[in-house]
Amino acid sequence: MTAVADGTAVVAGAGPPTGPLVSAAPAPTAPGRLPPYGLLGDPQTRLLAGPPPVQGAESLGAHLARLGPLPLPARGADVVALVGASGLAGRGGGEFPVARKLAAAAAAASADGAPALVVANCSEGEPASRKDRTLVEHRPQLVLDGADVAARAVGAPEVVVYLHATRPVTRGALAAAVAARAGRSPVTYRMVEAPDAYVAGESSAVVRVVEGGGALPSRRRLPVAVSGVHGRPTVVSNAESLAHLALLARFGAPWFTLAGSPEAPGSSLLTLAGAVARPGAVVEVLAPVPLGDVLRGAGGLDAAPPAVLVGGYAGRWIPGEAAFELPVDRAAWRRAELGLGCGLVAPLPATACGLATTLALLGYLASQSAGQCGPCVLGLPSLARDLARVVEGSATRGDLRRLAHTAVDLRGRGDCGHPDGAITLLESALEVFAEDAARHVRGRPCGGRHEGWFPLGGPAPLRSVS
Repeated sequence: MTAVADGTAVVAGAGPPTGPLVSAAPAPTAPGRLPPYGLLGDPQTRLLAGPPPVQGAESLGAHLARLGPLPLPARGADVVALVGASGLAGRGGGEFPVARKLAAAAAAASADGAPALVVANCSEGEPASRKDRTLVEHRPQLVLDGADVAARAVGAPEVVVYLHATRPVTRGALAAAVAARAGRSPVTYRMVEAPDAYVAGESSAVVRVVEGGGALPSRRRLPVAVSGVHGRPTVVSNAESLAHLALLARFGAPWFTLAGSPEAPGSSLLTLAGAVARPGAVVEVLAPVPLGDVLRGAGGLDAAPPAVLVGGYAGRWIPGEAAFELPVDRAAWRRAELGLGCGLVAPLPATACGLATTLALLGYLASQSAGQCGPCVLGLPSLARDLARVVEGSATRGDLRRLAHTAVDLRGRGDCGHPDGAITLLESALEVFAEDAARHVRGRPCGGRHEGWFPLGGPAPLRSVS
């Protein structure tokens, strides 16, 4: 390992390994024996399988002993074909097909002659989400293996490991994992620290930071995969997406599709927040089990809550009874015009006010503006102030109608998608909590408060669950 002028660790690779596309190691989960879900350290899981949480980050030696070496084909096109056959979609807000992203970057690199770049996005700016942090702090070698797979697919000689500067445990786990790969990886690694801001993990903001600028997201003319860091084709993928690539390269597409559903193959990680017994617990769902089963078994709920926030703070509220019956299946959620997004699932406490909780989250999102357009700088605080009047019981029915109309007018007008996410949260709250809002504007507030585990920014400890 060497160090550059800014102290960033860089590992030089030892040339491309070759070998079969499917590992000889036994697959982590045998066909026909898939459980519906599991927690960190459960042997029947995929991404979360391995040592128990108390052991911290899995070493490279333990990782290789458990899963075997990473087989990388000689041709990037073979990797793209493998990923395409698996149907893997990105495990983030857009759920974009990973094979299409890799193919676009590989084609752009071939056409332009500029080497592609892979960014392992380990920042996870969603305050309550813990899925990527869990992988990075406990299975870092799995994430870096996935980055190697992506790099081979697009011919990238370098991987940037992108993370928030305020998380020392995360940084320590990644730095140690990178150092352990010295002389073993076909790429070099470079660590780039981002500001601890909500918008810093968005792909266009990631590009800006890696280029040396500020975390300013934007609506780009060309996809990042085609023209990213300094115009180079850039694959930005989060830790969960990369971890899936690492297992897919070892065990093949048929194995991968045993989990999930035919329309949405593969397992998915959820973070449980809100009114759950163990806030921050990360659950790996391997089959389309009803969300209520997960919230009962892993979240400790004994009945459907008033509502559940899904997909993150820029996600949607859905009624609790409907949420309990909804299978955890990305395709089913898309048909219902929902999205798993970052995988956050947060039941509202029975004694809480959904509007008050929404106000707290909306205020946080307003505070996370990149400061580059009116809808963020002026529009989101205005929406929060108007919602505060509803919560306090000082608004009229006309004020409530204007609040809804203002949200509609602001949608799509921002320089990036941040305002739209906040508006989605607000509009879903006005729909799901419509009866509560009507009582509030009649001067009869419910008396409930913002309750439950909904952290509002800043570094927070990872709650490991055994």
